[in-house]
Amino acid sequence: MTADLRRSTGPLSSADADAVRTLARAAAAADGVDPLSEQPLLWLTGAGPAIHHLTAGDPAAPAGYAQLDLRDPGQATAELVVHPDHRRQGLGSALIDALTAPVDLWAHGDLPAARALAAARHLPVVRELWQMRLDPLPAPADPAPTPPELRIRAFVPGRDEAAWLELNAAAFAHHPEQGRLTREDLDAREAEPWFDPAGFLLAESTVDGRLLAAGWTKVPPGEDEGEIYVLGVHPQAQGRGLGRLLTDRMLAQLADRGLRTAVLYTEGDNAAAVRTYRRAGFDRSAVHVVYRR
Repeated sequence: MTADLRRSTGPLSSADADAVRTLARAAAAADGVDPLSEQPLLWLTGAGPAIHHLTAGDPAAPAGYAQLDLRDPGQATAELVVHPDHRRQGLGSALIDALTAPVDLWAHGDLPAARALAAARHLPVVRELWQMRLDPLPAPADPAPTPPELRIRAFVPGRDEAAWLELNAAAFAHHPEQGRLTREDLDAREAEPWFDPAGFLLAESTVDGRLLAAGWTKVPPGEDEGEIYVLGVHPQAQGRGLGRLLTDRMLAQLADRGLRTAVLYTEGDNAAAVRTYRRAGFDRSAVHVVYRR
């Protein structure tokens, strides 16, 4: 297949962004997993010049789409999707070939078709992101008492952004996505319909007011599944049980809302995090992998 690819940078028009979302929904319905993660979807209309869009076919009804993130000059990343009606025609390969190399390619769900394409092109796996699931959520229970040197409260929009971004950068200093979140990224999430500051918990020192840890939950409207969206502990506050304390509080919040299931995402090689979540009852439910070209 000779792919008719259109390349652009920055935000797409509303119509073109909607067309990509429709394409992604069609792929998700066929595969049982979303082909594009949250950040690329937000960047459809909120991208800067370092984000490149590759659209295959008619922009009003694209056969394929890839998004290339060139913010890190040392290692580009990309996500792509091909419509179920246009697969097995070489379109996935055409999109990959049009990307800058080297590039890290996300394959959500580690599907057989993606594995076959990667094997044919001799692309190694360089990273695994685990989805972990707790189903059913345990009944709400009284939370463990908060230590006297600690105060747990809800995030206040318009006041707590800078402190949380500083904590997030420190807690995820070596994480390729989470540690790079900007104020613009945070504002975009606060504008999403699922955002609820009551589910965004901050753990502060009662001695000096420093933000030591934070736990953020995400519940899309109309769904019975909640997500432990971000859990971060400042490196100087690790080893004090703050991650476990906030995890228990977030799970209790989700259960109080009548949700049945909780999910979260963690790096497959983060043994400490995996132990914490297994202790809370989570099991691995899916794997997302990154191939390097």
